[in-house]
Amino acid sequence: MDPWMIELWQLRKEYPAPTGPAVIVKDFTLKVRAGEFVCIIGHSGCGKSTVLSILMGLSQETSGNVIVAGKEVTGPGRDRGVVFQSAALLPWMSVRENLLLAIAPRDAAQSHDERCQLADRHLTQVGLEGLGDCMPEELSAGMRQRVGIARALAVEPQVLLLDEPFSLLDALTRFELQDHLVQLCERTRKTVVMVTHDVDEALLLADR
Repeated sequence: MDPWMIELWQLRKEYPAPTGPAVIVKDFTLKVRAGEFVCIIGHSGCGKSTVLSILMGLSQETSGNVIVAGKEVTGPGRDRGVVFQSAALLPWMSVRENLLLAIAPRDAAQSHDERCQLADRHLTQVGLEGLGDCMPEELSAGMRQRVGIARALAVEPQVLLLDEPFSLLDALTRFELQDHLVQLCERTRKTVVMVTHDVDEALLLADR
């Protein structure tokens, strides 16, 4: 059995520019084992979020290969759950309804009540038990980001991709969510790739 959940091989990304192609990512190779938490660290503008965007399937590499769970990535997929810098919740939907957007396409045989129960279980998993009926505007920034993590997990992905998910939060909320993420990953054993520019955050969270 192949031990690698993620394989990035000789990844290259360039954009056209007046003076010739602007190379954003060059010859980037990375392998991540199942259940491993890996941080890609670097200063702003070095290309780390571009790599993650390619892994998400939101951007096409210029050359190279991207493999997740033995399959080539050609676009977004339910095998990858994504958490961005902001939670990006739909403001006219309740917290539970935002999660149902991720759950509904998964199993057409499930009843609405079963999906709601599943959504509530995911909210409990991130410490938001009983808040399913709240609207996003009623929650703090940290709580909204927890909803974003719950929504990503509700897809039941093989891989969790995090793009600086705590960078817009105050220090105390960030420390709290970092600790919660460590506990969550220990319970679920998800394969995680996270982009950050914070060395301390990478040392705290990542296996590598």
